[in-house]
Amino acid sequence: METAAIRTPMTFEQAVTSPVRYCLYARKSTEQDELQADSQIKEMSEAAIRDGLEIAEVRKESHSAKESGQRPVFKKMLEDIRRGMFNGIIAWDPSRISRNAGDLGSVVDLMDQKLIVDIRTHGQRFTNSPNEKFLLMILCSQAKLENDHKGENVKRGLRAKCDMGYRPGVSPIGYIHDKYADKGQKRVLVDPKRAPIVKQMFEKVAYEDWSGRDLHEWFVQTGFMTRSGKRVALSGIYRMLKDTFYYGEFEYPEGSGKIYRSAVESIITKELFLKAQANLQAPPRRHPGTNEFGFTRLFICGACGSGITAEEKFKNLKNGARNRYVYYHCTRYNDKRCKEKPIREENLVEQLLRIIDKVDNNEIGARAQIGKEVARYRQIAYGVLGYEPELVRVPPEADVRQYTKHVLKYGTKEERREIIGCLDGRIELKSKNLGIRIFAEC
Repeated sequence: METAAIRTPMTFEQAVTSPVRYCLYARKSTEQDELQADSQIKEMSEAAIRDGLEIAEVRKESHSAKESGQRPVFKKMLEDIRRGMFNGIIAWDPSRISRNAGDLGSVVDLMDQKLIVDIRTHGQRFTNSPNEKFLLMILCSQAKLENDHKGENVKRGLRAKCDMGYRPGVSPIGYIHDKYADKGQKRVLVDPKRAPIVKQMFEKVAYEDWSGRDLHEWFVQTGFMTRSGKRVALSGIYRMLKDTFYYGEFEYPEGSGKIYRSAVESIITKELFLKAQANLQAPPRRHPGTNEFGFTRLFICGACGSGITAEEKFKNLKNGARNRYVYYHCTRYNDKRCKEKPIREENLVEQLLRIIDKVDNNEIGARAQIGKEVARYRQIAYGVLGYEPELVRVPPEADVRQYTKHVLKYGTKEERREIIGCLDGRIELKSKNLGIRIFAEC
């Protein structure tokens, strides 16, 4: 807001009898360059000097005049008119003053009270006479009518766009707009960088029972960003998971119940979307990286000292089968920027077997576990199979190394975790390679 020198407010009698003191009001318009606020001020100031009019203040703003009471500068101007600070208005045209019935009514009411005695626009003048007030109301009402028609035209254009299969507004993450096309003809294309991750997001919810928080943590760990370079908030993830646009349908306006078929390439199938929705509504059954994997919470990252977690990935084969892969990686708890790369579980087991070959038998704390296995074997042989005692032969000195390698290859998740816990040392993962640091005291 720009202001000139402020004078002492006039009384009611002075407002009626004194020379008119004008407030030059300029409102920015997005329709035409010549109607911008600075241009309005320049043109009307020159006209005021030419006509010998006194401008008490200059005020401008850029708020829309479609709805009443939404322009703070205009509202303050009316308050100052009631206080008697000035009793005239200069504006480029009536539409700058009002495009709605509420604000127009306030101006006409001030004219009826003789608090506004003169309104000047480019080439027109309105005083407190019935005909001139009526003309002012007609011109402002015409501006409102044009504004309403413009809104209807926009809505009609949006409906036509929906009929063509294009959803109005910004496309969701996973799509980009063809920036080289002409205005109004910009196509929506699949984002080759983000679309595969969006598809994985739905697959993790549908087939691996991931929750929104699991996905949020995954996005943070992988550095997934929006087109504007921002992280996806948890609420944004849930909005993505409920967006039917990804499989080729959309509702517009939202909540209207009107469903349109999208002309844009789908990222996922409707079946995958429905499966994900069913799992979102169901109680959580498990979380990735906990007791579903055999080697979590047993190693540490050799680079930053954080724990090691795991996640599953699936690959669809041409014959309809799906391969499952387990990757272990740093949790980045101590260092969010840790660059340690993940390692496949098969590679992890192979390296563990090589470590067992290098570790001294005395450093493999598995003898107690082997003793339990021997006792269990004898119990089954005697009590279940009915073997004679002399037929049950157990080596007096069990091979600790071979037993450990056997469990790592063929044991259950629980057995694997227990046998690794028996090693008298700490295993570290660095540069996709495992190493063991033997404790000084057991």
